[in-house]
Amino acid sequence: MSQYLMLLPIFAPIVFGAIIPLFHFEKAKSRQIYVGTVAILNTLLMFFVMFAVRPEGEFMLLNMAGKLSITFHVDGLGCVFGSLVAVLWPIATFYAFEYMKHEGKENTFFTFFTMTYGITVGIAFAGNLMTLYLFYELLTFVTLPLVMHGMSKKSVFAGRRYVTYSVGGAAFAFIGIAVILTFGDGIGFVYGGVLNGTYNELEIFLLRGAYVLTAFGFGVKAAVFPFYRWLPTASVAPTPVTALLHAVAVVKAGAFAILRITYFSFGTDLLRGSYAQYIIMGAALVTILFGSTMALKEQHLKRRLAYSTVSNLSYIVFGASLMTPEGLTGALTHMVVHGVVKITLFFCAGAVLYKTHQEYIHDMRGMGKRMPVTFSCFALASAALVGIPPLPGFLSKWNLAGAAVAEKSILAYIGVGVLLVSAILTAVYLFLVVFKACFPSKSGLQPETKRCEANAYMTIPLVLLCVMIVVLGIVAQPLTNVFESIAKGGTVLW
Repeated sequence: MSQYLMLLPIFAPIVFGAIIPLFHFEKAKSRQIYVGTVAILNTLLMFFVMFAVRPEGEFMLLNMAGKLSITFHVDGLGCVFGSLVAVLWPIATFYAFEYMKHEGKENTFFTFFTMTYGITVGIAFAGNLMTLYLFYELLTFVTLPLVMHGMSKKSVFAGRRYVTYSVGGAAFAFIGIAVILTFGDGIGFVYGGVLNGTYNELEIFLLRGAYVLTAFGFGVKAAVFPFYRWLPTASVAPTPVTALLHAVAVVKAGAFAILRITYFSFGTDLLRGSYAQYIIMGAALVTILFGSTMALKEQHLKRRLAYSTVSNLSYIVFGASLMTPEGLTGALTHMVVHGVVKITLFFCAGAVLYKTHQEYIHDMRGMGKRMPVTFSCFALASAALVGIPPLPGFLSKWNLAGAAVAEKSILAYIGVGVLLVSAILTAVYLFLVVFKACFPSKSGLQPETKRCEANAYMTIPLVLLCVMIVVLGIVAQPLTNVFESIAKGGTVLW
């Protein structure tokens, strides 16, 4: 019975989201109650499944052809991703209630928004590579209408680029399924991998090459260079969408998939010290520097945050490429910290856009006096992402740097330097926004000082997220202990 409960937080949002168009909500309040109730109940159900029920083993929903099956299970790695999704989704939902008032087509938006919740949970609870791939593909198509919501020329172009990159990446990822199915002991997720046979040199070379292609395939959603272009372009979507794309659902699904195939499919014993490890590590380091540099150049606030996401996602990929328990610990830490911090930054940008219609950084001049809550939250989240102790960004970067030093390869040592340079660039491109908002230029026209703070639907989520950022910093050591246990093969969070 407990195994059947795994299906509820996956399929309930999909079903309840899909039937939203059948309801003719006369008032927006009715729709908000419906969507908010689904989000909250699904979050509670997820925590009940992950931490109270803790279903053991796998549940096979469908056997398609021999070893190919749709299977679900709940393990430590899935619980980390699932917990991040469960905590942030209701917050994003309530934020969207207010924001989407000026975007229109709210029924359509919340249909796909709610369905995306269930599909993302499906990725977290996927029990094998085939199931992960299926929900990974579904995530592309259910989020495409969200990216194209405005249906302007820019929105349509962003949608086309997004689906082109995602489908192309999925084609490379499919190679991994075929290779694991051919050479592995099944396609399930087993800590240490499923490639336990005896292989000759050519087969080992080809297996490592298949890993590289699969990692880049899943890495498209994680915006690994050179497959990053869709992410800044997608910032044209409504802010609740970009916040989920850049902080929770899509990009984290890509990073999560890379962690899965590295530690639970191909296995680090096969990959460590080979060209496969160094190609992925090198790509991650290039992406970190590239994303930080582009963020510094970009003057559009949401696109600057998008390039910041490009950079920070590869922190997770870098941790995965270290192929040690310490590297996985650092990757998990940054996945959680970045998710909470980046959704806060995007919500701040959305609040400014919603209330003032200003999108560019030079227009933030003096905005801190008009929106003190919003920019206080932006400043705190910026400090956390930079890695100023005792905020949690310091913990994630410390764990990654420590793992790189312990790995002892030249490229890993270079990675420590890259993390330091990226931290400096992050401080510059984020604190410049804070500086402009708090200390306007004395030359020229004086900025307007009339207060225009967003209402409670948008400010309460911001304050709540900031509290979460502070709490993450306070529980740094217990959090690290949990992630260390998972990185060594633990199956539950505690």
